[in-house]
Amino acid sequence: MAKQSNDSNAMKPSDFKRWRKALKLSQKEAAEALGLKRRVVQYYEKGERDGEKVQIPKYIRLACSAVAAGVADYDGPPREKDPQPEAQSTSD
Repeated sequence: MAKQSNDSNAMKPSDFKRWRKALKLSQKEAAEALGLKRRVVQYYEKGERDGEKVQIPKYIRLACSAVAAGVADYDGPPREKDPQPEAQSTSD
């Protein structure tokens, strides 16, 4: 886990817990939605692990935003449709 930085945009443990509670998610449900173990959710809410400060990584903050917006999964940008093969003319 990353150590605490001076990033003023960093999500605080209280913000993370407020996010989870606003969505009415249990710690287990939040972990499943973010692809984490429940214990990691507990670390983020407490702000430390084994006495060491932990920072909530940017990718988790972005995932929290996506989950709050109703995004369950993401499989990349829309694919362009394959161009239709031109019909071959058969002139005899």
